[in-house]
Amino acid sequence: MSGHDDERRLAWAYMSTVAQGASRSLSAAVETEGVLEVAAAIRSGAGLGELSSRYSVRAHLDTAARDLDRLERAGGRLVTPDDDEWPAWQMLGFGTLDTATDAEGPPLALWVWGSRRIDELAERAIGIVGTRAASGYGEHITAEIAGDLAADGWTVVSGAAFGVDAAAHRAALGVGGTTVAILACGVDRAYPAAHATMLRRISESGLVVSEYPPGTTPARYRFLARNRLIAALSAGTVVVEAGWRSGARNTAAWARRLGRPVMAVPGPVTSAASQGCHRMIREGEARLVGAARDVVEECGPLLAGGDDDRDGLFRRDLDGLSGDMAVVYEALPASDVCDLAMVAESAGLPIERVRAALPLLELDGLVVVTDGGWRRT
Repeated sequence: MSGHDDERRLAWAYMSTVAQGASRSLSAAVETEGVLEVAAAIRSGAGLGELSSRYSVRAHLDTAARDLDRLERAGGRLVTPDDDEWPAWQMLGFGTLDTATDAEGPPLALWVWGSRRIDELAERAIGIVGTRAASGYGEHITAEIAGDLAADGWTVVSGAAFGVDAAAHRAALGVGGTTVAILACGVDRAYPAAHATMLRRISESGLVVSEYPPGTTPARYRFLARNRLIAALSAGTVVVEAGWRSGARNTAAWARRLGRPVMAVPGPVTSAASQGCHRMIREGEARLVGAARDVVEECGPLLAGGDDDRDGLFRRDLDGLSGDMAVVYEALPASDVCDLAMVAESAGLPIERVRAALPLLELDGLVVVTDGGWRRT
């Protein structure tokens, strides 16, 4: 890594500490001015107008070098928008949110513990969330779905909490699959403490991820912010046992806002733990699923064996495309790569609508993103 790259990474780490979460306005400033320039302006307290004033209270917290060294010694690293492994297309959905607050944007950077590439793990990923007070039924069905998905090569993404989250992570680990834990604190802090061993196992075969720097303690608002990352890094989100009002439903709401499929597992009609799932299904906020195959049919291609037409690759029919998705797909050439501007011009659509449609087409396995832009599969 060159000295310039080191300097940029230090700047990203510094801003991650100062911002303590997402900031759409800070991200916009970085795109316009550059990461080194924005970091320098925050340190000096001048040059960014309201942004300089907003972050002045934390501007002295320059622990970037220590945090990067601390995480590197533990087997982790900071992944930034500068890096090849940055999950760029998973973050595109944040750009389509017209009414998002400043704190509802993409993460500035991601602190990760583990050696796997985050972009590769997010290519085929399913979020599984639910209540901390899971019933035996909830843990059983979670383990079945997560285990089958992981065995079929899907990454299981969850929040490392008690209950459904833990059941999903452990099921993926149990079949030798891959799982990603998104934390509401620094990746160097085991939260809950009882899951320290599980988080270590996750880091060995998958990743532990946070947008907060090492040493950050959990807080309620950070759990809500964490939910949007579970939704963003997943091709779809499955809710297993959620109360009438719950964090799991908040994750599902984020998935809908980002244009990702939402699925819910029904439970006994007498179960309070499943009332949130039943409500989402009844009100059309989620599709009913009961097995891994149902989940994959909602989220993308399926490669599996079996007697009931499960051989080969399952794909959604092109005839099922409509609206912007159909127009954008037809605008792509048969073999060449196009950037966003070229696709927008060919489709005759505003670039923001093209930016929203392309990730959905990729979820369907119909297009892929490359260094030069987008192309059909």
